[in-house]
Amino acid sequence: MIFFLSALLFSLSSNLDNLVIGMAYGIKKIKIYFLNNLLIAGITATGTFLSMFLGLFISKFLSNSIANKLGAIIIIILGVYFVIQSIRKFSSNVTSKDLALKDIKAMVEYAEKSDTDKSGDIGTRESIFVALGLTFNNLGTGIAASITGISVPLTTVLTFILSIATIILGQALGSNIIGKLFGKYAPLVSGILLIVLGIIEFIN
Repeated sequence: MIFFLSALLFSLSSNLDNLVIGMAYGIKKIKIYFLNNLLIAGITATGTFLSMFLGLFISKFLSNSIANKLGAIIIIILGVYFVIQSIRKFSSNVTSKDLALKDIKAMVEYAEKSDTDKSGDIGTRESIFVALGLTFNNLGTGIAASITGISVPLTTVLTFILSIATIILGQALGSNIIGKLFGKYAPLVSGILLIVLGIIEFIN
């Protein structure tokens, strides 16, 4: 159960960005068609796999106990960073340059800019740029997660599935008040999920 829960928590945390992006596109009435959604999911899942594979390589030089604790501590630190930066942004109204720390308001601007040809939908080229941005955000956590022993195949599959689902859900929520409220606090929730994951892996 812990085996599955850890992979699920990581995948949820890494895909909250997708949810907020989906909501931002929904608000601006910019469509992400299913094939391009699959492309985004494929790239982010591949990035997750590669980062976790690198983490597995690093863990070979460490004992299981040290690898687990080290990976868990890194995940907790990243989670705390997300939480602190989110709270700091709320209190000082500072705009973050990190995609993973952008709230729904900033993501709406990002959505407009990413529709470079102003077609009202996201094309293949634009989808690749969005996917690469999402992938780069998850590289560090992917490495740390695999060092702790979280399943690479399971996490990759869950990341792929949740990437598709969160973008679809985000677009559906779109201009919904609940969607906007969640979009505002998504970076904070992501950080909390990472902290919970880190704690689970540390004591496991």
